[in-house]
Amino acid sequence: MNRALLSPGFVIGVFVLVVMIGGAALAPWIAPYDWNETGVGMRLAAPDADHWMGTDLFGRDLFSRVLYGGRFSLAIGLATVAIALVFGTALGASMGFFGGRLDRYAGRLVDVLLGFPPLVLAILVVAVLGVGLWSSGAAVGIAGIPRFARVVRGSTLSIAAQPFIDGARAAGTSGLRILWRHVLPNLIPTLVVLATLELGSAILATATLSFLGLGAQPPTPEWGAMLNSGREYVRYAPWTMIFPGLALFLAVMAVNLIGDRLTQALDPRLARRG
Repeated sequence: MNRALLSPGFVIGVFVLVVMIGGAALAPWIAPYDWNETGVGMRLAAPDADHWMGTDLFGRDLFSRVLYGGRFSLAIGLATVAIALVFGTALGASMGFFGGRLDRYAGRLVDVLLGFPPLVLAILVVAVLGVGLWSSGAAVGIAGIPRFARVVRGSTLSIAAQPFIDGARAAGTSGLRILWRHVLPNLIPTLVVLATLELGSAILATATLSFLGLGAQPPTPEWGAMLNSGREYVRYAPWTMIFPGLALFLAVMAVNLIGDRLTQALDPRLARRG
């Protein structure tokens, strides 16, 4: 476990993610300009000493917008994972522990939802909820519930077959209490790994919806929306897409590196192989 958490990949991932979160949190103090202040530089100006990442069509400083964009992109990514985690865990644990009709009918629903590509399912949810940053976040979160439910159900079945669960039942402990006191704590390693791995996908999916015009709307400096607004000028001002895209790439890469090493650290089978 220690080898996985001290590996270069994990250290690099944590460092990059901490820097990005710190930059987003401290944006009001370290950003040289307001994220929506127009005319601070020439329109579509190339990177220079005053504007490290250049400016956009309205003369807004891209460095400031990328910093503030982390507040939107990272926060909405965490929110989507939280939605999928809470509801997916509740559904999957109930299916695996109580079984019966609940497992049969809910399992069929989960199988149907898993048949849709996650992005397509998110677009369908956005069509119901409406266009917007938080609507797209909710859509991605709802689209992630079936994946959490399926993984948690399998883990719950394994835990429910352990002798200590039979002992709790023999002692007269209610099913809900067993689920809360004994099953859910043993699911934590699985949930930590799954949530970390899903975070990168969630950030990318919400950015994709914004790029398609279904998520954050101008002038919100969300990274996907910034990519969308800069695509028309990529031939003349490529920095309008390069830097938001680089921020998105680094965030997803860092989260995936952390998730991969956590999988090795918390999965005994992978730990033995390592």
